[in-house]
Amino acid sequence: MDAARTELPSASLAGRVASGDERALARAATIVERGGAGARELMRELFPNTGRAVVYGITGAPGAGKSTLVNAMARLLRGRGKRVGIIAVDPSSPFSGGAILGDRIRMQSHHGDEGVFIRSMATRGWMGGLARATAEMALLMDASGREAVLIETVGVGQDEVEIARLADVTIVVMAPGMGDDVQAMKAGVMEIADVFAINKADLEGAEKLEREIGASLSLAMREDGWLPPVVKTVASQGQGVEEVLEAAARYGERRQGRERAERVWAERLRAMLGERVLEGFPAEEFRRAAAEVAARSTDPYTVVEGWMKEMGRGRA
Repeated sequence: MDAARTELPSASLAGRVASGDERALARAATIVERGGAGARELMRELFPNTGRAVVYGITGAPGAGKSTLVNAMARLLRGRGKRVGIIAVDPSSPFSGGAILGDRIRMQSHHGDEGVFIRSMATRGWMGGLARATAEMALLMDASGREAVLIETVGVGQDEVEIARLADVTIVVMAPGMGDDVQAMKAGVMEIADVFAINKADLEGAEKLEREIGASLSLAMREDGWLPPVVKTVASQGQGVEEVLEAAARYGERRQGRERAERVWAERLRAMLGERVLEGFPAEEFRRAAAEVAARSTDPYTVVEGWMKEMGRGRA
């Protein structure tokens, strides 16, 4: 989007976020993560100021070096004068529900840099390697003037595909010698990659992994005709990181256009509708219906159809 930035009352929280106020952004991030009517109203105000940031999705197996690559990408982007937002999605603690890996601790090199805003989010059981409010958090950082938003997913395997619906470019990080089986990943993560990053490329097996990825890619052509480049990196030393960003930029040039934006938003709106329906649905109704289905006094299809009819009457 190239629309002019919407002026918001500077005294409002949304206005302070749009002006780049760091404290306001932190407060808004907490509101967005909690969800509810307050979060929706805030994002409704801020939405006209979104559409400028490039959203990078960084996913891959645990231990491949996603956090290190994100760290290196942020450092390089800052060197170019870009304001950066980082969303680190961690698995949840089974006790507190909070994020247990603490990517903000692993990214201490950016501490004190007001040009980098880092937010760790717990999945709290949300599927697809993301947290429930990840999409809203990315929009929030976009609205605050961040020119690049880096989203690091949990890294749990084939459920990572949700990031492809959110990110402008998806970078799949792999590493040699970690048991990354390209054939096993092919049915899931392989298809969402716009760029492959073979991290820890100074280790034995990097060339073999590159050949395996290339062979896998040669078996299937993407609908958009894009052949994802394979970039070898040693993120801990900053090697290959610039090449990753260049490859992402080349893909970004191809993917621009209203038709794709409409397709992406159709998927997001579908997901948002599902979330809102579930959010407003009484938990006791689920339990009551579950008891009846478990007792075989009714069937799940009749239950769901009944709910759909009720919602249809409510909308009418």
